[in-house]
Amino acid sequence: MQENKMIRYRSAILLALFIGIFILFFIFLVNFAQKLGSSDTLKNKIVKLENKAVRGKIISADNFILAHSSKLFRAEVNARSIDPKKKRLFIKLFSIYSGISEEEVESKFLDKSGKAVKKHVILTDSLDFRLASDLKSLAYKMHKLKIFRPLNPAKPHIIYGLDILPSSEQRYFPHKKILTPVVGYVYREGQSYKVNVGMKGLEKAYGSELVADKSGMIKGKSDALSTPLRTGESREIKRVDGLDLHLNIALSFQKKVEVVLDNMKSQTAAEEVMAAVMNSETGELLALASSERFNPARIYQKDVKALNPNFTEYLYEPGSVMKPLTMAVALENNKVNLSKQIRLGGKFKVSDTYTISDDDSFKALTPKGIIMYSSNIGISKIAWRLSGQELYSGWKRFGLATPSGIDLSKELVGEIKAPYLFNHKVHAANTAYGYGMLSNFMQFIKAYSAFNNNGIAVTPQIVKYLSDEAGNQYKSSHDVSSLQACSSKTAQVINDMLQGTVNRGTGTAAQYDGLEVGGKTGTAHISERGRYVEKYHSSFFGFANDKQGHKYTIGVFMIKPKKVYFASQTAAPTFQKIVAKMVEEKYLIVDEALAKRHLAKREAVRIKKHAAYVRKIQAYNKKHGIK
Repeated sequence: MQENKMIRYRSAILLALFIGIFILFFIFLVNFAQKLGSSDTLKNKIVKLENKAVRGKIISADNFILAHSSKLFRAEVNARSIDPKKKRLFIKLFSIYSGISEEEVESKFLDKSGKAVKKHVILTDSLDFRLASDLKSLAYKMHKLKIFRPLNPAKPHIIYGLDILPSSEQRYFPHKKILTPVVGYVYREGQSYKVNVGMKGLEKAYGSELVADKSGMIKGKSDALSTPLRTGESREIKRVDGLDLHLNIALSFQKKVEVVLDNMKSQTAAEEVMAAVMNSETGELLALASSERFNPARIYQKDVKALNPNFTEYLYEPGSVMKPLTMAVALENNKVNLSKQIRLGGKFKVSDTYTISDDDSFKALTPKGIIMYSSNIGISKIAWRLSGQELYSGWKRFGLATPSGIDLSKELVGEIKAPYLFNHKVHAANTAYGYGMLSNFMQFIKAYSAFNNNGIAVTPQIVKYLSDEAGNQYKSSHDVSSLQACSSKTAQVINDMLQGTVNRGTGTAAQYDGLEVGGKTGTAHISERGRYVEKYHSSFFGFANDKQGHKYTIGVFMIKPKKVYFASQTAAPTFQKIVAKMVEEKYLIVDEALAKRHLAKREAVRIKKHAAYVRKIQAYNKKHGIK
């Protein structure tokens, strides 16, 4: 009897134990199913993810990236969705993952009056892609840790957590000041997503090509991190970024030219020094440099004056660099006898109020000598042989008062007087040697290319081509048409005169042995409030060629040099230093035999000048009885 009771007792215990184990197992299964269901819900949720397109890159000829864009992301959270008991944990984890201090994260949950924010809080809007990915992973982990709670108890399955969303497009300029202001700068505009808009330089000139074309999108089932899975059921639209700009300018050479300009600015105390090197036959710019540069990513008040590309936005009276253009117009109209001298005399009175003077007094000079020694009187007398319409039309053919066509954001075209005014001697003379008119630097680069290219003035080009992600290349939409400025015969005559100017005239500081070099100096007074003051513009425009067929137009322009202002002592030697850098970079190849002949000629000229000086001293001594 007792034994039967024990058996029934043990059976009851075993049954109870079995039932208990079954109940626990059932609870485990239900819990597991719930978790599995929750995981499946996350995995099988249909999501749509936008892939924002970005602005195109700017790339130098030697494949350095000068400007590029990437997306930034923001982290935001609904403050009410955070479990108050776990808010400190949220702040700590977010701080660890983002690198933002706990104090700063905590401050985001307070308004200006120090009260708790109860709506959406933007914790940061400047996350790069790596940090954004890390924080997406953190958001999933926070869900697992139940840091977030449902806002509506009636809908416990709807829980808002930490959201990582695209916020803006960031523009980067890895090489900082190099090739500014040519590259230009951008600013960001937009509401929920800010994009870059070009403001100056290439960023603006090619704004429609650089701008992001079309954002991408993928729609499909997601993984646990709400990232769309690429499966046969998903749908994807590929993003189309903006086109990339590929420049004619190599960063290595550009940097060397900028150093030359910086040194010359220091020596002369000029407000700005600028230079351009252009292929005379194609218009491709090898360098376009200014001493005034800035970091497009960090623009300060002191940089404001440097933001404008003064190559096309600064107008000035060019001075004597205008004389070869005037001579070319006269040659085109058959008004010049190259072998006949023109009487000068140092001063020439045109009217009671207007007298023309030369810096160096000559009794007479040939047309070539007028250019070589920069005679204002000589070029005026040649200009007076032409009608006002002939002068006006001739100068216009060289591109004056017309856009140069360079692919920059803005160009001020300047002005020359009406044709009828040039029938008056004062107006004709004044403009013939570069006063009473306005032009920009690039207009003269284009005009002088005609003297090194059979009379054809080519359009300066910064961008070589554009490309897309697939590597397809596209031509620039900017107009690159050329001008037939003068005949090939006239161009060759002026070319010879410019070589003479460098060999024996006012441009000797631009000489470079072993190369064919020509050019013209220009030193012009600056007008302020209708009067010419003791401030100057100095310039040198010319060319440098080698026997291998490389032909380049080069210009140097200086705004208000204070220490030394004569172009023969400032712009011309700067030109020569740039040519030396071109030789270093193998753009020009020195001919050794020609270099020896150049050296011998210079020595002969030096001896001749010294002998003339000795004779002059001897004559003076004899006249005054000095032994």
